[in-house]
Amino acid sequence: MIDFSRVQKELVECGKDVEGSGIKLNIKGDSLARLIGSIPGPIGTPYEGGIFKIDITIPDGYPFEPPKMQFTTKVWHPNISSQSGAICLDILKDQWSPALTLKTALLSVQALLSSPEPDDPQDAVVAQQYLKDYQTFVGTARYWTETFAKASSLGIEDKVKKLAEMGFPEAQARSALDAVGGDENLALERLCS
Repeated sequence: MIDFSRVQKELVECGKDVEGSGIKLNIKGDSLARLIGSIPGPIGTPYEGGIFKIDITIPDGYPFEPPKMQFTTKVWHPNISSQSGAICLDILKDQWSPALTLKTALLSVQALLSSPEPDDPQDAVVAQQYLKDYQTFVGTARYWTETFAKASSLGIEDKVKKLAEMGFPEAQARSALDAVGGDENLALERLCS
């Protein structure tokens, strides 16, 4: 059984330090078992300036089982599937500990962006490029960041305006965006359902 009081507490704790860490955690939909996290791309990496969204599912055994995390923002990285967003990271598998939190897991994912492990890849094609042609890897990773992680980091006001132009009342658009952590596509789904 999921410890929802712990998940709630972690959401509050994470919310207190958004200015410092840039890491956000929001409820996706209406269940504490489904969350959306976002991490800023680390400075000095090809991911700098991007905001990366991560889908989080809390398993029944949490906090004794790791959360299931996968990127919804496309990212070019040896340890993240360029197709599915699956993440290869030991603390999300056998190195998980109940002492860890969702925020520490997101910080670890952010650290993974800074220091790829091409010898233990999730995406063999990206890992090969990283090892054999590093400059092309950096260029591709930077291009994907520009294309996928910056496009979705439009300001909330711009997103509200876009949804209003589609015919949704501004207040409704704003509340839908707030409910899904600013994800335009999820907000649109919510408004259309």
